Formats: sequence, structure tokens, C-alpha cells
Amino acid sequence: EWDLEKKINERALFPSQIVEQLDRFIVGQAAAKRAVAISLRNRWRTTNIADKDLRADIHPKNILMVGPTGVGKTEISRRMAKLTDAPFVKVEATKFTEVGFK
Repeated sequence: EWDLEKKINERALFPSQIVEQLDRFIVGQAAAKRAVAISLRNRWRTTNIADKDLRADIHPKNILMVGPTGVGKTEISRRMAKLTDAPFVKVEATKFTEVGFK
């Protein structure tokens, strides 16, 4: 058994361990959980690069989750934020459609 809190603090969770944590709360959506777990691991790895010049050239990427209502996008996002002790912000893109623009 591995120490979850220690791994999070060290940013040392592998994608499979991140998915394992998401599996505790989210049923299905295996591909989505895998994708966000890999993305989180890559984010942690780039922030831990020792070479400051190289680290400055690597820009973090955002994740855009697209899908129909009720498939678990918000819950995956909320759980990832909680797992990483990061703020959670939700923006409804449907409110920013081209309807009404010329």
C-alpha cells in the first residue's frame, strides 16, 4: 500500500494511481480518467524540471472536456482538483456560443 498524501505532496503519483483514486468515485469513463491522469502526471513532471531555462519554455496545457450532459465531465474535474488541492472553476461554454453575434 502506498501513502496517497505523501505521493500527492511529492507529485509522484503515476497515471495508474491517479486513475485508481478516480475509480473510487467515478463509474465508467475509463478513457477520460486515463487522459486526465496522464495530463496531470505530465504537468507535474514539467514543473519538476531542474533546468530553469528549459522549464520556462514548456507551457502548461489546459484540458478541455467536451461531451453531452451527464457523462461525468464536472465530476472528473472536481475530483482532480480535490486530489491536487487545486481550485475548481467550471465554465459553461454553451453560454458563449455564436448565437446573437454578427
